[in-house]
Order: sequence, then structure tokens, then C-alpha cells
Amino acid sequence: MGTEFSAKSAFLIFLGILLNLAFKTKAGSIVIYWGQDGREGTLTSTCASRKYGVVNIAFLSIFGNGQKPQINLAGHCDPSSNGCQKVSNDIRNCQNQGVKVMLSIGGGTSGYTLTSDAEARGVAEYLWNNFLGGRSNSRPLGDAILDGIDFDIEGGELHYVALATRLSELSRGGRKVYLTAAPQCPFPDDWLDDALATGLFDYVYIQFYNNRPCEYNTNNPKKFKDSWNQWTSSVPAQKFFVGLPASQQAAGSGYVGANILKSQVLPFVKGSSKYGGVMLWNKYHDDRNGYSSQIKDSV
Repeated sequence: MGTEFSAKSAFLIFLGILLNLAFKTKAGSIVIYWGQDGREGTLTSTCASRKYGVVNIAFLSIFGNGQKPQINLAGHCDPSSNGCQKVSNDIRNCQNQGVKVMLSIGGGTSGYTLTSDAEARGVAEYLWNNFLGGRSNSRPLGDAILDGIDFDIEGGELHYVALATRLSELSRGGRKVYLTAAPQCPFPDDWLDDALATGLFDYVYIQFYNNRPCEYNTNNPKKFKDSWNQWTSSVPAQKFFVGLPASQQAAGSGYVGANILKSQVLPFVKGSSKYGGVMLWNKYHDDRNGYSSQIKDSV
């Protein structure tokens, strides 16, 4: 009987290990946007919370159309007086904790556009020299090297294939430069469809908010599921994330309660081998609502 019990115990332990490994392979991370509210705390404190795997610094909101590119970090610092170079230490603090730090370009403003492929390549050179592995005497965020560029494009002319391609070319043979994108959930995206088709993007944060035709709705989850399946089967990216507002106040529509996310949304999206996690807009609203704290063990 002792031998039989030991065999059963060993089998149960082995089964538990397999289930644990299977669960871990589906474990995702939380992506947060930081930079658009001075009340959200520092970048260092954001990463020290241990809640986020990626932090997108938002935004480089002015570029193209002959304009000098410019970051806007709301109440955090003034880039015109080089006041944002102090963020360099915060970036390194985050990276030392294993958190990827990206620069998000675009946003919901009208201050950016690309008038030609040539201008797009020029913007790529600027990003490389001022935020990534290149060199410049006027790096807006100091000498820290960011992990990549996030495309949160919601307007402008369609020259983002050239921008992404040039960024990829500049990073060849050196430190990995991640390219990510945050398209709206209606497929295909109006501005990034061609760029996403290049296969150059690592992560895609699909914005399932402010877009009622494809947001999650408990009464009609099919529209969300169809959208998720179309994105993950059509775009050649490594990982896809469910993009959500971190509170009801963070967006006009699309908020999904933490319990519903855990019980209904995550079990479905984790069925995809390309599941990456959850993206939240934004850090300030996450602080107020405590959303990431409620979901981090389930993502």
C-alpha cells in the first residue's frame, strides 16, 4: 500500500507541475501609459510598484510636417528647458527592475503627420538619435536608452511603413529595439494597417475602448471575440494585448470591471497562443481605481 500511495503522490505532483507550467506559459503582463498627468507619481515609483511589465512614456505628440519633434509630459517636466532629462535616471531604474520603457508617439492630438516617406525616415533618425541607440547633444529624456517606440497613431498621413522600416534598419546588429502599436479595435486600423502588415511589430495593444462596435459587452460578447480573433489571426505580430481604460473616467466607453475581466474576458483571450496581457490607459486612473492591483494575479 505504501508503494501505491507513493506512486499516486508522485503522479499528482507531476501533474501539478505540468499544470503550473501550462498556466505560466499563458501568464501575461500589464502595460501602462505614463506621462499625461502630474498626479500619477514618478516613473521610478510606477515601476517599483511591480505591477507593470511595460511602461509607455506618453507622448511625443508633435512631429512631421516640417515641425521639430517635441515631447509633452504634461505636469511632469518642461522639455523646452531640458527639464525632462531628469527622467533618465527613472528610465534606468525601471530597466534595472526588468521593466521595458518605451516612448509612445502620437496620441489623440492633431500635432503630428508625415508628409512623405522621406520625412518619415527623418523622424525615425530623430527617434534613434534622441531616444534610442544613436547620439545627440540634445536628448530630451537624457542619456538613457529606451527599449523601443510605441505607435499610438490616431491621425495624419499614412507613411508609417517607412517610419517603422527605418527604425528596424537602424537597430540591426545592435541592442533590440521593440516596436509596438496601439490601434483602434475596428479592423483594419485606419492609420496603421500597412505598417502592421510588415511584421516588424513585436506587441499590439488593441484599444477596445471608445469603439462600441468591438468593445466587450456582457450582453453581446461576440463582437469583442470576433474582433480579437481577427486581429490575432491577421496581423503578424508576436503578442497581442487587450487595451482597456483603467477606470470608467479614463474613456468615454469600454470600461470592463475587474471581476468581469477575470471571469469572462481573460479565459477567452488566453486561448490564443499570441496572448500577451492587458494594456491600461492610464497610470493616473489606475492609481485612483486600483485596477491593476485587482487583476495582476490573473493576467
